[in-house]
Amino acid sequence: MGETFQEGAGADFDLSQFYQIFFEEAGENLDQMEHMLLDLDLEKADDEELNGIFRCAHSIKGGAATFGFADVAELTHQMESLLDRLRRHELRPIPQMVDVLLESADASRSLLARHQAGAQDEPPSTAHLVKRISELAAGMVPAASAPVAAPKPQSPPPVAVAPVVVSAPATSPSGALAGQQRRLQVRIGPLDRMEQADAIKELFRDIPGLGSISDLPSTESAVRLFAIETSSTDSDLLDLFAFHVAKEQVQLTDLQSAGAQRDSSQQDQFAQALDAGLDAVGGPADEAYGFFKNAPGSPAAESAQALQAIEPVSAVTRVPQKVAAEAKAGSQAQMESTTIRVAVNKVDQLINLVGELVITQAMLAQNSLGLDSAEHQQLLAGLADLDRNTRDLQESVMSIRMIPMSIVFSRFPRMLRDLANKLGKKVELVTMGEATELDKGLVEKITDPLTHLVRNSGDHGIELPAERLAKGKPEHGTITLSASHQGGSIVIEVKDDGKGLSREKILNKARERGMDVSDQMSDADVWQLIFAPGFSTAEVVTDVSGRGVGMDVVKRNIAALNGTVEIDSSEGYGTKVSVRLPLTLAIMDGMSVGVDEEVYILPLSSVVESFQVNPDDVNTVAQGSQLVKVRDEYMPVIALERIFQVPRVDPAKSSTIMVVVEADGNRVALLVDELLGQHQVVVKNLESNYRKVPNVSGATILGDGRVALILDIGGLVRRARH
Repeated sequence: MGETFQEGAGADFDLSQFYQIFFEEAGENLDQMEHMLLDLDLEKADDEELNGIFRCAHSIKGGAATFGFADVAELTHQMESLLDRLRRHELRPIPQMVDVLLESADASRSLLARHQAGAQDEPPSTAHLVKRISELAAGMVPAASAPVAAPKPQSPPPVAVAPVVVSAPATSPSGALAGQQRRLQVRIGPLDRMEQADAIKELFRDIPGLGSISDLPSTESAVRLFAIETSSTDSDLLDLFAFHVAKEQVQLTDLQSAGAQRDSSQQDQFAQALDAGLDAVGGPADEAYGFFKNAPGSPAAESAQALQAIEPVSAVTRVPQKVAAEAKAGSQAQMESTTIRVAVNKVDQLINLVGELVITQAMLAQNSLGLDSAEHQQLLAGLADLDRNTRDLQESVMSIRMIPMSIVFSRFPRMLRDLANKLGKKVELVTMGEATELDKGLVEKITDPLTHLVRNSGDHGIELPAERLAKGKPEHGTITLSASHQGGSIVIEVKDDGKGLSREKILNKARERGMDVSDQMSDADVWQLIFAPGFSTAEVVTDVSGRGVGMDVVKRNIAALNGTVEIDSSEGYGTKVSVRLPLTLAIMDGMSVGVDEEVYILPLSSVVESFQVNPDDVNTVAQGSQLVKVRDEYMPVIALERIFQVPRVDPAKSSTIMVVVEADGNRVALLVDELLGQHQVVVKNLESNYRKVPNVSGATILGDGRVALILDIGGLVRRARH
């Protein structure tokens, strides 16, 4: 961190500069803890999983206490105590423990958010959570639960990070047994920096049950002497101290043998130091926890608890960097950070600048078309290089905004678990295509609609266990979340194996609402009825949405992202909702077409083919609609001249080129005058700068400075099909 921590410097040292880093790391630890708790197999709890969960809680507690967030430190300290007993196999994990730990993680996240926002009001009480955790840690569980007491293993379970077991029976080199209090003199040195020794003292402060420590006078400048009272063995202490200083720098001497080498005044000072109960930093007990007074986790509050295994982890630490190399040789390279945190607004600004660069490059390319290639060979070659480099730069910058769908999917296991418990259902979540990437702006906007769809599947789709068994289905229902790339779009599917949609119920409900429906409607058209505002077939209104409630909002939100939503269902077998979205909203490849003097942009991902057409090939059907036959397939014809009412300079001229475009699995033929070429276009939001225009998804600036409209292919296809 570029700073040297020294005793007594806490009042002058501003820790607020590290607040944001702590909040981000604490949030990541809480997310990781939640995922590990949800994946925990209660019947066969893995030691590594339990240790991983414990480390998350321990890291948050250490950082919160260091920064003075006492409420978070107290709650995570209680969580740590329960997790410590679990990982030492003194308790068996039960669902109630997972529940209270998840609730405590939520409460910690809420408390951290208040601190981050600088809230001054009274924080919500966590006393009920602390009580529940304490009862579970003490083995007090509901009578219906399985017994949680477990016999201690003959040997301690493996711990992921440098385990130090101080309660297992073992004979120390000095002949003392673990569990028996003994007094030792600790000689540490020679030292490069005195804060290495300070870190040793902090261990006695942070670890409940390790013992007490106090300073002793030393005649050597680079050597520190301590008096400790502990029940740990010498080997355990050496392993523990190795996190901060090399083992060869530590000498442990029993009180009696040390006393023979000291005069009586030193022995008296030694005894007085122990009896005075000085804390880990050599000061009064009320200053025992880092930089702040009265913080939880001090030895006075924890002396009754016996430590079984520890991993020293701290958000702000005085430990020198060489310790990691000594404790875990060869792993330093793997622990180096490979990412950098950058504010979103900086990335957005970079993308905007690249967009302007793309426009400028298009203008240069446009103006160079009339230049003589022989006379301006170097200039044209430079412009070609600029075109290639601009495209590469644009792709690289856009990839920065692309984040995996796992960011979205990760919130659903917890939500479904709580929902299933509330409804008395058994639901399994399967995710596929988590590595599929989507623009960050789209990810933020698609999360709420997907949450609604998943909740609907769990509530209205998946049946109760007894009902599923009666139908010959497995007791556990399955909800599948998948994401995949298809062309220039991403398709996200929410699929369940529940009861499916009832065609009869939907039609009856539609008739009650006075909607124009008939029994001859296709299934696809019937399923679309549930997107009507306020439409629901739920028989009982609960605080959990039934399928259909708010589906109009879902469709509207997805449509606002230039996306579409489709439903496929089979009664008794399940429902699948497919959401199709563009990969990004910023820059895209487009094909420019001309109608008289107007230019329109077609998204290249939607273009299938183009061809010359004779007027005789176009057939006019009912109500003036036109169809064209393309390889034995008739498709609707849309004349852009009519749609956008383009005035003709030459009335005798007509469109003779058709461009086949596809959206939502359907194709139409657009009638245009000419194809102008394809190039990258920067998408500008037309609605925020002007107003929403039908059949138009945005606008762009051409190389000659003119504004061209980007067509909404999905809207045009729906218009033609209807």
